[in-house]
Amino acid sequence: MSEQFDVVVVGSGAAGMTAALAAAHHGLSVVVLEKAACFGGSTARSGGGVWIPGNHALRAAGIDEPPERAREYLASIVGDVVPAVRRDTFLAHGPEVLKFVCDHTPLKFRWVRDYSDYHPEAPGGRPGGRSVEPVALDGKLLGAELAHLEPPYSAPPLGVPITQADYRWLSLLARHPRGAVRLLSLGRQWLVGRLRGQRLLSMGQALAAGLRVGLAQAGVEVRLNTPLVDLQVDDDRVTGVVTSQGVIGARRGVILGSGGFERNLEMREKYQRAPIGVDWTVGAEANTGDGITAGLKLGAALDLMDDAWWGPSLPLTGGPWFALAERSRPRSIMVDARGERFVNESAPYVEAVHAMYGPGDGPGQHIPTWLVFDQRYKDRYMFTGIGPRQPLPGRWFKAGIAAKSSTLAGLAAKIDVPASALETTVERFNGFARRGVDEDFHRGVSKYDHYYGDPRNKPNPSLGPLDKAPFYAVKIVPGDLGTKGGLRTDEHAQVLREDGSAVPGLFAAGNTSAAVMGRTYAGPGATIGPAMVFGYLAATRLANEDQGTTGGQR
Repeated sequence: MSEQFDVVVVGSGAAGMTAALAAAHHGLSVVVLEKAACFGGSTARSGGGVWIPGNHALRAAGIDEPPERAREYLASIVGDVVPAVRRDTFLAHGPEVLKFVCDHTPLKFRWVRDYSDYHPEAPGGRPGGRSVEPVALDGKLLGAELAHLEPPYSAPPLGVPITQADYRWLSLLARHPRGAVRLLSLGRQWLVGRLRGQRLLSMGQALAAGLRVGLAQAGVEVRLNTPLVDLQVDDDRVTGVVTSQGVIGARRGVILGSGGFERNLEMREKYQRAPIGVDWTVGAEANTGDGITAGLKLGAALDLMDDAWWGPSLPLTGGPWFALAERSRPRSIMVDARGERFVNESAPYVEAVHAMYGPGDGPGQHIPTWLVFDQRYKDRYMFTGIGPRQPLPGRWFKAGIAAKSSTLAGLAAKIDVPASALETTVERFNGFARRGVDEDFHRGVSKYDHYYGDPRNKPNPSLGPLDKAPFYAVKIVPGDLGTKGGLRTDEHAQVLREDGSAVPGLFAAGNTSAAVMGRTYAGPGATIGPAMVFGYLAATRLANEDQGTTGGQR
């Protein structure tokens, strides 16, 4: 006879751990199964931002807006790609979910000041932002489990707990006094933590650790190295999970929070546009679409499989670097193989990669892509963690990732673009930069563009001429935080078939499910926020429905 729980959760990211926490506090027996040797998944590797409008942390910061504003915003940017009931359910329940998490874990959140919504000029958009992030958390609360926390994709030096808000100013260390102030503040915080014997965590590390502490306090077991092999089905109902160690039964249902398929080359090549691969993502290594494949075998419908939480990334020799600030600084542009600009370089990262691929469904139209900048850019700004005025690593040049030349024509030859086109592109852009108005792609118009711009650069913090040799080019590829296509779900996170009926006993949240954000991205944390909310709603549904009626015909 197999082991039995009321609920079996697959995956230990934000979706899975929030679901398990909610199930436990509803009085259900629950276990979390994690394929990897570490818990936390892509959540632990992320910036840890949470986009949930109207939550208590925003209200504590003085942001108390009517809920209609956020509804108007999602309706305007997502549209009918996602049913209104799913969008509205996310917004309606989001604040209670974040409050529940804070009440049952050591997590606390604060507003990321001025980190704008990604489309602040859209109806209902908020230029000041709606994102919150976890306050630094002492990793020693985890005890021995700290050793099993999925590492971040880019670890801060000396374990300093850098937040999203810190990163903005630290990357401007040579340009703005706030950079030095942040550096001193972080140093003081780190020193005090060390003296107190703390191991301070921030961003996604803090979020994943805090949720795991909550599960430990609730008595929920997280089993590592336990991959989903298949789903057990009896009389058309999902009744358990088949693992490499055996079958684990689920009396009420199974919640899939096992991530996307960003590490599955076969799936990426089947569903997504070329060029594509598994080397440019910063998603967790274990995310190979297991939950999506298991649901598909049961007749589940899929949505948005061609899309992802894209971001222009640098394919560095040590792994991809998700370029948040680098492409937004003045004195830089992105060009394609023709040596021409094709996008507002400071655009939200999903939209920037959509532009790299271009319209249609064939190979990407503006790939290969290069980030081109001058020496003054290099002297002023941090670049992938490399300080201002520090040289780019020689191995980048040897690998063909980067190029450098005293002239634009020489640079063009090294990256195989037409010299005349690159020179014309830079000359035209420099004219825009000096006037402060980008007539081609409107860079610097949106409030979002300014977040990673240079506030001391006038007249536009996002624009600056490329006029000081030598000139540099660094390759840009269509990277991602994870895939956003997956199993079609309803407002309760129940998995649906093509005919609209639910697969009895099966729920999905996070990147295993098709994103409630559709083909766009509302703001910082609009991946994690919905993952937590729909994980919670899945567990609530299982707790409140009789076993015999959960799922079925709608």
